[in-house]
Amino acid sequence: MMAAQARLDRGTVAVELTLFTPLLVLVLLLLVAAARLVSAREKVNDAAHQAARSASIVTSPRTAAAVAVSTAHRAITAGGVACQRLEVSTDTTGFHPGGSVTVQLTCTVTLSDLALLAVPGTRAISARFTAPIDRWVGWP
Repeated sequence: MMAAQARLDRGTVAVELTLFTPLLVLVLLLLVAAARLVSAREKVNDAAHQAARSASIVTSPRTAAAVAVSTAHRAITAGGVACQRLEVSTDTTGFHPGGSVTVQLTCTVTLSDLALLAVPGTRAISARFTAPIDRWVGWP
């Protein structure tokens, strides 16, 4: 009786593997997409930090805004994030010794870039950072 049951079960592992392999591959691809999204978010946060810090060490609001934009673009490029559109907003209303400067970045990425699949749609990743301006910096 045991031998008859064993013969009936022959090949079931191959069938199960054939059925579950596509599901396993899909789960792995979703994990890769999630990891790439988290990585892109971290790089955008880092770019906002770098841009605000760079803007806080110059001595005029106009220069601060220009420095923030160029630093953000450089940091995003160096991080390997492929933004379809990168928006940089610099708030210099508190730009004085002891004040602060705030930079907000919004990077629009395509989901197909993140997921390594032909996934339609885009995702906006935003980050904001405020950097203090040195109270004792030499102002003109």
